[in-house]
Amino acid sequence: MTLPPVTRFAPSPTGYLHLGHVVSALHARQTAGPSGRFLVRIEDIDTTRCTPDLTESLRQDLQWLGLWPTEPVRQQSQHIDAYKAVLNHLRQRKLLYPCFCTRSEIAAATSGRQAPDGSTVYPGTCRTGASENGRSPVWRLDMERALNEIHGVPSWYEVGQGRIAGRAEEFGDIVLGRRDTGVSYHLCVTHDDALQGVTCVTRGQDLYAATSVHRVIQALMKWPEPAYRHHALILDDEGKKLSKRDGAEGVRVLRSLGWSAENVLQHPLVVKALGDS
Repeated sequence: MTLPPVTRFAPSPTGYLHLGHVVSALHARQTAGPSGRFLVRIEDIDTTRCTPDLTESLRQDLQWLGLWPTEPVRQQSQHIDAYKAVLNHLRQRKLLYPCFCTRSEIAAATSGRQAPDGSTVYPGTCRTGASENGRSPVWRLDMERALNEIHGVPSWYEVGQGRIAGRAEEFGDIVLGRRDTGVSYHLCVTHDDALQGVTCVTRGQDLYAATSVHRVIQALMKWPEPAYRHHALILDDEGKKLSKRDGAEGVRVLRSLGWSAENVLQHPLVVKALGDS
Protein backbone atom coordinates (compact mmCIF):
# COMPACT_ATOMS: atom_id res chain seq x y z
CA MET A 1 0.00 0.00 0.00
CA THR A 2 1.33 3.45 -0.96
CA LEU A 3 1.52 5.80 2.02
CA PRO A 4 0.28 9.41 1.72
CA PRO A 5 3.13 11.78 0.75
CA VAL A 6 4.99 14.00 3.18
CA THR A 7 6.10 17.32 1.69
CA ARG A 8 7.66 20.50 3.01
CA PHE A 9 7.94 24.20 2.26
CA ALA A 10 11.34 25.38 3.51
CA PRO A 11 11.91 29.13 3.11
CA SER A 12 14.95 31.08 4.31
CA PRO A 13 13.86 34.31 6.05
CA THR A 14 16.48 36.58 4.46
CA GLY A 15 13.73 38.87 3.19
CA TYR A 16 9.98 39.19 3.06
CA LEU A 17 7.67 36.58 1.56
CA HIS A 18 7.04 37.06 -2.17
CA LEU A 19 4.97 35.35 -4.84
CA GLY A 20 7.75 32.87 -5.63
CA HIS A 21 7.42 31.58 -2.07
CA VAL A 22 3.67 31.34 -2.47
CA VAL A 23 4.16 29.11 -5.52
CA SER A 24 6.55 26.84 -3.60
CA ALA A 25 4.22 26.53 -0.62
CA LEU A 26 1.18 25.80 -2.79
CA HIS A 27 3.14 23.29 -4.85
CA ALA A 28 4.15 21.40 -1.69
CA ARG A 29 0.64 21.49 -0.23
CA GLN A 30 -0.94 20.32 -3.47
CA THR A 31 1.57 17.49 -3.77
CA ALA A 32 0.72 16.36 -0.22
CA GLY A 33 -2.94 16.24 -1.20
CA PRO A 34 -5.84 15.85 1.22
CA SER A 35 -4.41 12.75 2.92
CA GLY A 36 -0.71 13.66 3.05
CA ARG A 37 1.32 15.83 5.41
CA PHE A 38 2.43 19.37 4.52
CA LEU A 39 5.28 20.69 6.70
CA VAL A 40 6.94 24.08 7.01
CA ARG A 41 10.64 24.33 7.90
CA ILE A 42 12.47 27.61 8.54
CA GLU A 43 15.97 27.34 7.04
CA ASP A 44 17.72 30.08 8.99
CA ILE A 45 21.25 28.77 9.61
CA ASP A 46 22.54 32.08 8.22
CA THR A 47 21.87 34.00 11.41
CA THR A 48 23.36 37.20 9.98
CA ARG A 49 20.84 37.53 7.15
CA CYS A 50 17.97 35.60 8.76
CA THR A 51 16.67 37.84 11.53
CA PRO A 52 13.94 37.20 14.14
CA ASP A 53 11.86 40.03 12.64
CA LEU A 54 11.95 38.46 9.18
CA THR A 55 11.10 35.05 10.63
CA GLU A 56 8.10 36.50 12.46
CA SER A 57 6.97 38.32 9.31
CA LEU A 58 7.21 35.06 7.40
CA ARG A 59 5.02 33.33 9.98
CA GLN A 60 2.41 36.10 9.90
CA ASP A 61 2.19 36.10 6.10
CA LEU A 62 1.88 32.32 5.88
CA GLN A 63 -0.80 32.27 8.56
CA TRP A 64 -2.71 35.03 6.72
CA LEU A 65 -2.52 32.99 3.51
CA GLY A 66 -3.68 29.84 5.30
CA LEU A 67 -0.36 28.11 4.57
CA TRP A 68 0.89 27.64 8.15
CA PRO A 69 0.66 23.94 9.10
CA THR A 70 -0.91 22.45 12.19
CA GLU A 71 2.26 20.41 12.88
CA PRO A 72 5.27 21.93 14.68
CA VAL A 73 7.55 24.04 12.49
CA ARG A 74 11.24 23.10 12.56
CA GLN A 75 13.65 26.04 12.79
CA GLN A 76 17.16 25.06 11.70
CA SER A 77 19.02 27.62 13.82
CA GLN A 78 17.87 25.71 16.91
CA HIS A 79 19.49 22.47 15.75
CA ILE A 80 23.04 23.42 14.72
CA ASP A 81 24.55 20.79 17.03
CA ALA A 82 22.68 18.04 15.17
CA TYR A 83 24.12 19.18 11.84
CA LYS A 84 27.62 19.47 13.29
CA ALA A 85 27.33 15.89 14.56
CA VAL A 86 26.79 14.73 10.97
CA LEU A 87 29.77 16.81 9.87
CA ASN A 88 31.94 15.20 12.56
CA HIS A 89 30.73 11.76 11.53
CA LEU A 90 31.81 12.34 7.93
CA ARG A 91 35.09 13.81 9.12
CA GLN A 92 35.83 10.70 11.18
CA ARG A 93 35.24 8.61 8.07
CA LYS A 94 37.90 10.73 6.33
CA LEU A 95 35.41 11.92 3.76
CA LEU A 96 36.05 15.59 4.54
CA TYR A 97 39.19 17.69 4.47
CA PRO A 98 39.91 21.25 5.66
CA CYS A 99 40.30 23.95 3.03
CA PHE A 100 41.97 27.27 3.82
CA CYS A 101 41.67 28.87 0.38
CA THR A 102 40.07 32.26 -0.07
CA ARG A 103 37.62 32.96 -2.88
CA SER A 104 40.23 35.02 -4.72
CA GLU A 105 42.77 32.18 -4.46
CA ILE A 106 40.22 29.71 -5.81
CA ALA A 107 39.36 32.06 -8.67
CA ALA A 108 43.04 32.45 -9.54
CA ALA A 109 43.69 28.69 -9.43
CA THR A 110 40.65 27.47 -11.31
CA SER A 111 40.40 27.04 -15.06
CA GLY A 112 36.88 28.47 -15.08
CA ARG A 113 35.25 25.06 -14.87
CA GLN A 114 31.67 25.30 -13.66
CA ALA A 115 29.42 22.82 -11.86
CA PRO A 116 25.93 22.02 -13.20
CA ASP A 117 24.44 24.69 -10.92
CA GLY A 118 26.78 27.36 -12.26
CA SER A 119 29.11 27.47 -9.26
CA THR A 120 32.89 27.34 -9.65
CA VAL A 121 34.42 23.90 -9.26
CA TYR A 122 37.10 23.87 -6.56
CA PRO A 123 40.52 22.97 -8.04
CA GLY A 124 41.45 20.68 -5.12
CA THR A 125 44.31 22.79 -3.77
CA CYS A 126 43.97 21.61 -0.15
CA ARG A 127 42.93 18.02 -0.85
CA THR A 128 46.37 16.65 0.02
CA GLY A 129 47.03 19.08 2.87
CA ALA A 130 47.63 22.81 3.13
CA SER A 131 48.99 25.44 5.49
CA GLU A 132 46.48 27.09 7.80
CA ASN A 133 47.94 30.60 7.42
CA GLY A 134 46.00 31.62 10.52
CA ARG A 135 42.67 31.07 8.79
CA SER A 136 39.75 28.95 9.94
CA PRO A 137 38.89 26.28 7.37
CA VAL A 138 35.82 25.27 5.46
CA TRP A 139 35.27 21.51 5.30
CA ARG A 140 34.99 20.01 1.84
CA LEU A 141 33.62 16.65 0.81
CA ASP A 142 36.20 14.57 -1.05
CA MET A 143 33.82 13.78 -3.90
CA GLU A 144 35.96 11.09 -5.50
CA ARG A 145 36.35 9.25 -2.20
CA ALA A 146 32.63 9.64 -1.46
CA LEU A 147 31.55 8.26 -4.84
CA ASN A 148 33.93 5.33 -4.45
CA GLU A 149 32.40 4.53 -1.07
CA ILE A 150 28.83 4.51 -2.40
CA HIS A 151 29.89 2.71 -5.60
CA GLY A 152 29.08 5.31 -8.20
CA VAL A 153 27.02 8.41 -8.89
CA PRO A 154 23.48 8.08 -7.53
CA SER A 155 20.46 9.00 -9.63
CA TRP A 156 17.13 10.32 -8.37
CA TYR A 157 13.45 9.92 -9.13
CA GLU A 158 11.80 13.03 -10.57
CA VAL A 159 8.01 12.93 -10.48
CA GLY A 160 6.69 12.93 -14.04
CA GLN A 161 10.08 12.15 -15.55
CA GLY A 162 11.37 8.96 -13.94
CA ARG A 163 14.99 8.27 -12.98
CA ILE A 164 17.40 11.15 -13.63
CA ALA A 165 21.13 10.46 -13.99
CA GLY A 166 23.16 12.21 -11.29
CA ARG A 167 26.07 14.52 -12.10
CA ALA A 168 27.69 14.72 -8.68
CA GLU A 169 31.21 14.18 -10.02
CA GLU A 170 30.88 17.44 -11.98
CA PHE A 171 30.49 19.47 -8.75
CA GLY A 172 33.93 18.64 -7.40
CA ASP A 173 34.66 18.90 -3.67
CA ILE A 174 31.70 20.84 -2.32
CA VAL A 175 31.66 22.68 1.02
CA LEU A 176 29.68 20.95 3.78
CA GLY A 177 31.09 22.97 6.68
CA ARG A 178 31.14 26.73 6.15
CA ARG A 179 33.32 29.25 7.99
CA ASP A 180 30.47 31.49 9.10
CA THR A 181 27.70 29.08 10.15
CA GLY A 182 29.79 25.92 10.58
CA VAL A 183 27.44 23.91 8.34
CA SER A 184 26.07 24.18 4.80
CA TYR A 185 22.67 24.16 3.16
CA HIS A 186 23.38 20.83 1.43
CA LEU A 187 24.04 19.06 4.72
CA CYS A 188 21.19 20.63 6.70
CA VAL A 189 18.47 20.12 4.10
CA THR A 190 19.23 16.44 3.56
CA HIS A 191 19.47 15.84 7.31
CA ASP A 192 16.08 17.43 7.95
CA ASP A 193 14.33 15.77 5.04
CA ALA A 194 15.40 12.41 6.48
CA LEU A 195 14.59 13.35 10.07
CA GLN A 196 11.13 14.65 9.20
CA GLY A 197 10.24 11.73 6.97
CA VAL A 198 9.81 13.82 3.82
CA THR A 199 8.90 11.47 0.99
CA CYS A 200 8.60 14.02 -1.82
CA VAL A 201 10.87 17.08 -1.95
CA THR A 202 9.09 19.87 -3.79
CA ARG A 203 11.10 22.97 -4.61
CA GLY A 204 11.99 25.38 -7.43
CA GLN A 205 13.69 24.41 -10.65
CA ASP A 206 16.72 26.46 -9.57
CA LEU A 207 17.62 23.64 -7.15
CA TYR A 208 17.25 20.85 -9.73
CA ALA A 209 21.02 20.46 -10.26
CA ALA A 210 21.76 20.40 -6.51
CA THR A 211 19.77 17.16 -6.22
CA SER A 212 22.84 15.31 -7.52
CA VAL A 213 24.79 16.49 -4.47
CA HIS A 214 21.97 15.76 -2.05
CA ARG A 215 21.69 12.20 -3.26
CA VAL A 216 25.39 11.64 -2.47
CA ILE A 217 24.92 12.83 1.13
CA GLN A 218 21.83 10.66 1.53
CA ALA A 219 23.69 7.61 0.23
CA LEU A 220 26.71 8.25 2.48
CA MET A 221 24.48 8.61 5.55
CA LYS A 222 22.13 5.77 4.50
CA TRP A 223 19.19 8.14 4.73
CA PRO A 224 15.99 7.30 2.82
CA GLU A 225 15.76 8.51 -0.76
CA PRO A 226 12.76 10.80 -1.32
CA ALA A 227 11.17 11.51 -4.66
CA TYR A 228 11.70 14.99 -6.12
CA ARG A 229 9.36 17.37 -7.87
CA HIS A 230 10.84 20.64 -9.09
CA HIS A 231 8.40 23.35 -10.08
CA ALA A 232 8.55 26.27 -12.51
CA LEU A 233 9.77 29.63 -11.21
CA ILE A 234 8.15 33.03 -11.39
CA LEU A 235 10.31 35.16 -13.67
CA ASP A 236 10.52 38.94 -13.93
CA ASP A 237 10.26 40.93 -17.16
CA GLU A 238 13.93 40.18 -17.91
CA GLY A 239 13.44 36.44 -17.48
CA LYS A 240 15.22 36.34 -14.12
CA LYS A 241 14.05 34.50 -11.02
CA LEU A 242 11.85 36.62 -8.76
CA SER A 243 13.85 37.50 -5.66
CA LYS A 244 13.24 38.97 -2.23
CA ARG A 245 14.37 42.33 -3.62
CA ASP A 246 11.26 42.46 -5.81
CA GLY A 247 9.11 44.37 -3.35
CA ALA A 248 6.30 44.92 -5.85
CA GLU A 249 5.54 41.20 -5.69
CA GLY A 250 5.92 40.97 -1.92
CA VAL A 251 2.99 39.60 0.05
CA ARG A 252 3.24 42.41 2.61
CA VAL A 253 2.98 44.99 -0.17
CA LEU A 254 -0.06 43.32 -1.69
CA ARG A 255 -1.69 43.11 1.75
CA SER A 256 -1.10 46.84 2.27
CA LEU A 257 -2.78 47.53 -1.09
CA GLY A 258 -5.94 45.78 0.07
CA TRP A 259 -5.47 42.39 -1.59
CA SER A 260 -7.21 39.49 0.12
CA ALA A 261 -5.43 36.22 0.81
CA GLU A 262 -7.51 34.55 -1.91
CA ASN A 263 -6.52 37.27 -4.38
CA VAL A 264 -2.84 36.60 -3.66
CA LEU A 265 -3.24 32.83 -4.00
CA GLN A 266 -4.95 33.39 -7.35
CA HIS A 267 -2.44 35.99 -8.60
CA PRO A 268 -1.88 35.45 -12.36
CA LEU A 269 1.85 34.86 -11.83
CA VAL A 270 1.13 32.20 -9.20
CA VAL A 271 -1.49 30.47 -11.34
CA LYS A 272 0.83 30.46 -14.37
CA ALA A 273 3.79 29.04 -12.44
CA LEU A 274 1.65 26.27 -10.95
CA GLY A 275 0.21 25.49 -14.36
CA ASP A 276 3.69 25.27 -15.91
CA SER A 277 4.89 22.76 -13.29
